[in-house]
Order: sequence, then structure tokens, then C-alpha cells
Amino acid sequence: RPWIGRCLPSPEGVPEVVQRASETMRVTCIALLKYNGEESDPYILGIFSDVSNFGYFQRTTVREMLSFVSRTIVRRTAPGQRQSVQHEEYYCHASNKSGVAAIAFVDGEYPARSAFYVLNKVVEDFEKLSKDSWKTANADEETGNDLCEAAVKEYQDPANADKLLKVQRELDETKVVLHKTIDSLLARGEKLDSLVEKSTDLSMASQVFYKQARRQNQCCIIV
Repeated sequence: RPWIGRCLPSPEGVPEVVQRASETMRVTCIALLKYNGEESDPYILGIFSDVSNFGYFQRTTVREMLSFVSRTIVRRTAPGQRQSVQHEEYYCHASNKSGVAAIAFVDGEYPARSAFYVLNKVVEDFEKLSKDSWKTANADEETGNDLCEAAVKEYQDPANADKLLKVQRELDETKVVLHKTIDSLLARGEKLDSLVEKSTDLSMASQVFYKQARRQNQCCIIV
């Protein structure tokens, strides 16, 4: 089902701006974050998103939404936990390994096991690169950008990720918590609208776009 730059609100009003833009795009984004506990937003330690196939004027909004959703999910993924957030045929997979978390945005055809192998590999490579310096991070940084970019490009084909299977069998013992929507991930009393308004990742233009999509509750062509 090829498409270009669609925004589909979920029944709860979550705009689908992180969907892939063509059948060949299986991994849209990979990010590394420092987990700061449930009460504080995590810091982005590295991120790369391929938005080349989205409408030119919507790419900034897509990147901002990817950062926002990454923080939202990782903040609610405790150390040692793996979670998958599903919306229709699309998934966000997140893994928190002792404070260094990684998240991938993929389509539903990309095997979840393969995605988690990739995330584990990215975290291991980042730990070797940064050693313990990430522990003192007190703001977003770009240390892991190159690792994220390399992973997005290398693992578009899940077959490449499957090669990691033999050395990462311990992942199979970790249960993955599956959420049907971002809303189901939020704690009782939390509202996505409120998080959007408070987000430092989203520009005013992106917030307006989100509100319009939620209000219309229908497909919005954003090319």
C-alpha cells in the first residue's frame, strides 16, 4: 500500500505522521536516549530518521514528532523492560538496558524480534563508544547520531538483523509488553494533548497540525 506523506489520526486522535512513505521503507527512525526515571523526560543521545520520501514541507513536523514520541515511550520504559506500541500496522519498539534506551519506528511487516536485536546491537555499540560518559549527560547530545544512521541504513532488510540472532539469544527471555496505542501506554490521568502542549520537541506549527488532525479525526493529506 504505497503512500506519500499521509497523516492518519487514530481513534484516540494520535496522528500517524511517523508512518513509512513507501513499501521499501521498513525502518523510519532509530534513536538512543538516556532514561531519567518516570518523572523526567529522557535525553536524546543520538537519533536518525529517514524522511526523504515524505512531503518536503512536512519533514520538520515528522522529525519533531519522532523525537516527541521517542521521549514519551522511553520515559515509560523502565530499565530491563522492552515495549512495543502498536497503531494499526505500524510499531514503535523500545528497549531500556540499564539506563541506555533505544527505540525503532518500523512497519508491521518488520519482525519484532529482528527490531529488538537491532536495538540491542545499537546500545552495545554505543556503550563501547561512549563508555560511561553518557551517565553524566544533562541535555540532548549527538554522540550516537552516526550509530543510529548506520543502523537505519543497514537494517532496512530484516534479514541483516537476523544475523544477530545467534549472539543475542538472551533477549528471548525478556517479555515484551505490547500496547495497542500510545494512549494505553500513558498512566491513568495522563492526556496526550497535555503532553503535546508541554513538549519542547514540537514547534508551534507541529502542535497546530496535531490539534487539527485530532479535531478532524480523519485522514489528512500533508504533502
